[in-house]
Amino acid sequence: MIETKKEPALWQALFPIGVLVLLLFTNVSFFGSDATLGSNQVAMVIASGVAAIISFNLGFSWKEIEHSIVKSISSAMGAILILMVIGALSGTWLISGIVPAMIYYGLKILNPTIFLFAACIVSCIVSLATGSSWSTIATVGIALLGIGKTLGISEPVIAGAIISGAYFGDKMSPLSDTTNLAPAMAGTDLFTHIKYMMYTTIPTLIITLVIFFIWGFTLNSTVESSETEAVMKAIDSAFNLNPLLFVVPIAVLVMIIKKMPALPALLIGSLLGGVATIIFQPQIVNQISSIDGNFLKSSFIAVMKAMAINTSIQTDNAMISELLSSKGMYGMMNTIWLILCAMMFGGVMESCGLLRVIAERIIQFAHSTGSLVLSTTVTCIFFNLTASDQYMAIAVPGRMYSDTYRKRGYKPELLSRTLEDSGTVTSVLIPWNTCGATQSQVLGVATVAYAPYAFFCIISPIMTVLQAYMNYKIRRFKDDEVQP
Repeated sequence: MIETKKEPALWQALFPIGVLVLLLFTNVSFFGSDATLGSNQVAMVIASGVAAIISFNLGFSWKEIEHSIVKSISSAMGAILILMVIGALSGTWLISGIVPAMIYYGLKILNPTIFLFAACIVSCIVSLATGSSWSTIATVGIALLGIGKTLGISEPVIAGAIISGAYFGDKMSPLSDTTNLAPAMAGTDLFTHIKYMMYTTIPTLIITLVIFFIWGFTLNSTVESSETEAVMKAIDSAFNLNPLLFVVPIAVLVMIIKKMPALPALLIGSLLGGVATIIFQPQIVNQISSIDGNFLKSSFIAVMKAMAINTSIQTDNAMISELLSSKGMYGMMNTIWLILCAMMFGGVMESCGLLRVIAERIIQFAHSTGSLVLSTTVTCIFFNLTASDQYMAIAVPGRMYSDTYRKRGYKPELLSRTLEDSGTVTSVLIPWNTCGATQSQVLGVATVAYAPYAFFCIISPIMTVLQAYMNYKIRRFKDDEVQP
């Protein structure tokens, strides 16, 4: 006898989410910023169990649920592998002097007044060229954070500027995976999608840059010029600074621009950082390995430690000693744990259609152009909150809404733009989302701390909804046009 599967009710779909939200709120209340060190992961496992019980009652077997969990986790494996390699890269780029050199020369060029504006612009350019917000933040982002910190600027504000610029490029670059995913889900082509996004993305970026530019004039840096000079002197005395060090980050950027996948490009970058360490920083090699008289063995140990575990460089300046530290691959394990638990919850929720039921209910309230775009935006943010992955926040709503947009006479680029304006950029604002968890770990700034200053990511979904309600540049099929 074949057991008939039941359609979930709305309350059944919302119940596991309610449990999760309650547990996450309790964790933050009791543990504060330490909630991501384990309690949030346990909360997601418990919520997954609640969702699994509901799935059983709807007639789904454990095998079906497990298959959905594995599929969900598999979709995040690329991000997990990249996260591990970023940990290794940050370690070798630290001990090789690459990041310290970026900080040193950056302090010579930048000042607190223009720093936030410049940090956002630099992140925009690099992310556009590479198509990856993750690679941008993990490379120039780390260096910019170090420069801003030594200038006495608040770390969450710096992180907000870096992330704003990086996610602009992530949206607009034809090399970006999300920029390719969104039009594929909506049914339009890549360059039509990019051109149409300019109507919402360019105004959003301009507003963001204006905010950071004005903010710069309000900053009262707590770091005197003498302190900045002391920081530069500490870096100069600890490292052999050489312009040739910049060959490594330039090589990584070139590889990504040439469309080499991010994972091998970053891995090569981390290995090149190890080679640069051996060539330019023999004194750092000896300091980390604590071995004298056998440089080959000492080099191997130092590079392996930098890639794998906690590494710190001791200088005469306390600020620089704190800044020049990396956790390697080991430091990424807690974030990977969080991602695995989040994807488990998303997998269980998707296995029996719990997420689909909630999204379909939202569509019922979408009658006008503005309300349809608003519903799509809310759905994307909802999937970022519950499925904890920006790809699911683009792919699932894209599949769900494509017929609705077409039947109502809207061209598919309206949907693809909305998916990017809301799905791509809001993922980094959520602590348990793969993007939010990763960037928080990479920059060393809590998601809830930098989120209020990631203006581009906040304004972007508002801009797309506002233009829809204003009926501005809304593309519709004409009577003589054939819908795809």
